[in-house]
Amino acid sequence: MKRVRETKHAGVDVALGSRILEGDRRALSRAITLIESTKQGDQKAAEALLTSLLPRTGKGIRIGISGAPGVGKSTFIETFGQHLSREGRAVAVLAIDPSSRRSGGSILGDKTRMEKLARDPNAFIRPSPAGSTPGGVARRTRESMLLAEAAGFDVVIVETVGIGQAETAVADMTDLFVVLVAPGGGDELQGIKRGIMELADLLLITKADGDLEIAAKRTQADYDAAIRLTRSKYEGLPANVMRVSSLRDLGVAEAWSAMKTLHAALKRDGTLPKLRQEQSRRWFWQEIRTVIGETVLSDKKLARYAARLEGAVATGEALPYAAARTLIAAMR
Repeated sequence: MKRVRETKHAGVDVALGSRILEGDRRALSRAITLIESTKQGDQKAAEALLTSLLPRTGKGIRIGISGAPGVGKSTFIETFGQHLSREGRAVAVLAIDPSSRRSGGSILGDKTRMEKLARDPNAFIRPSPAGSTPGGVARRTRESMLLAEAAGFDVVIVETVGIGQAETAVADMTDLFVVLVAPGGGDELQGIKRGIMELADLLLITKADGDLEIAAKRTQADYDAAIRLTRSKYEGLPANVMRVSSLRDLGVAEAWSAMKTLHAALKRDGTLPKLRQEQSRRWFWQEIRTVIGETVLSDKKLARYAARLEGAVATGEALPYAAARTLIAAMR
């Protein structure tokens, strides 16, 4: 068999884009590696590739899943992903892992977790290092989601590093934000901030089996009561609180049903397209801040000037806002 020669047109790797549209997993992995690259040439190629694929995106259900370390995120996602596969769904999992301080790479990986799902022909798992990006997601998670949708995955799951005060970025790039909670009652309730509670579309009490079943029921009651005291994310659609056992595959189908019902309701009343538009606007302004920072650092003269201004701010000689305006003026 002759090897198809890869061609490029207007900066776009045509063969790579075509293979992604055909659902080629290796091509998808290669494309994600490309968009995660910090090399200038790769960034331009990634931009061209994403632009060419953009019309084929947006049809998937985007789900963000977060929870404290040890709550069982990976175990739940594996069971959940297998359930989706049995339904005939194609599911992509973008797992954001803690980063190595030495290499900057991902500490964990899909082969150490979700082994069964990793072998499922209807599933794709991609671990990415969180790096220095706040909010429990990677720098290019949004772009990876678009690539997965272009490759035909109708459910795209983003698994965050672990819940915290700043770990809400995933709620700003997905349709549904699912928070996993281990049986623990009041102590666990105190550990999750009210802001995250208000962002959650679904709270799942995990490990609801065996000796923990009673504790899980108690925790569910605690969260049900707490939800009533918080403002609903969507008027008339309070967050559901449900119990699941990933090991016994209990409550997973019901949780998926709740997700589908909410997603359909948001789509039906026009909330979903408005939500995605607002997310894209915020994404735009976030990229502006990032590009400005990269522009400063890539210019030696500007970088030195920024360092001097930073020193003045650190010693109390200048206000951060005034120093920032001075730097922007120097860029003109």
